[in-house]
Amino acid sequence: MTPMYTRTKIVALSFCLISMTATVRAQPPAPPEAAPSPSLKSDSRLYELRTYFTLPGKLEDLHKRFRDHTLRIFAKHGMTVVGFWGPVYKKDGSENKLVYLMSFKNREERDAKWREFGGDPEWQKVAKDSEANGKLVEKIESLFMFETDYAPAK
Repeated sequence: MTPMYTRTKIVALSFCLISMTATVRAQPPAPPEAAPSPSLKSDSRLYELRTYFTLPGKLEDLHKRFRDHTLRIFAKHGMTVVGFWGPVYKKDGSENKLVYLMSFKNREERDAKWREFGGDPEWQKVAKDSEANGKLVEKIESLFMFETDYAPAK
């Protein structure tokens, strides 16, 4: 092969890869695929386990916001909080992690309630005021769950 032929081949291949990448990026992301175990109750309520990772020194400010404002605003929008927890040990994130569990009829209700909550002017003011001295939350992780078929009845 001549160097010119090799260069042309590399340029053509590069162009194809760039075109394919642009095509892939243009497509909207697909919704998460639900593939639950047969041991999960498909008629269960949807549980959302939310884990907040705060910026250094901001965990108590986040606790205060939930305690003084967020829980009341959740209730105003009919959002059900099952409970709140925090890690005990430093190695598990006791300095910057808050975990809580919410319950919804289904994913559609969950999405609608969070949209209502996010659009609430009272929440928007609370969020802005609580972050007057800097952002509180670095990252939020959500895990969606159904009950198992052997879970104790509630």
